[in-house]
Amino acid sequence: MKEKRLSNVAGFDDAPFDRGHQGGVRIVGTVYADLRFDGVLVGEIEKDGSDAAQKLGDLIAGSRFAEHIQLVMLQGIAFGGFNVVDVFALHRRLSVPVLAVSRKPPDMEAIKNALLTRVDKGAEKWQIIAQLGAMEPVENVHVQRVGLTLEQAAAAIKRFSIHGNIPEPLRTAHLIATALESGQSRGHP
Repeated sequence: MKEKRLSNVAGFDDAPFDRGHQGGVRIVGTVYADLRFDGVLVGEIEKDGSDAAQKLGDLIAGSRFAEHIQLVMLQGIAFGGFNVVDVFALHRRLSVPVLAVSRKPPDMEAIKNALLTRVDKGAEKWQIIAQLGAMEPVENVHVQRVGLTLEQAAAAIKRFSIHGNIPEPLRTAHLIATALESGQSRGHP
């Protein structure tokens, strides 16, 4: 039996914010049907909060794209500082795989230390990260995944990475998110 191609993707990144910022942080999602850019989703999460999975789920489920999305890509597992996405809850809610992508693996010990000593509900957030496991190298990036095999993750990364190592849904989400906050796009996701 042939494995299903994951061709309809929503990719999310957060907007930049000042270190001392408190309150909401914008998140931007881009929706792709294969390599065709089909739409944008914009929402807000709480900086260092615990609402990222719920807000992402609400954005996707309430959108006109909901029935077509086959994969959710995230630029890392935490948005808005330490608002860790409960990827397991997001996967259960939407019934689609979730793939977190990063250029390089984060310093897990530093993250664990910060979560356990300085972040509200840090132990719960660390539990999600620990349950997900270490990032795996694939196609010149690192990933964490729920609901798909490493081979499917590699195929999705390869399929959507046409201008560098970061998949287009994440690259485009990053460009839009930075432009919304600063007036122009900048930087690499």
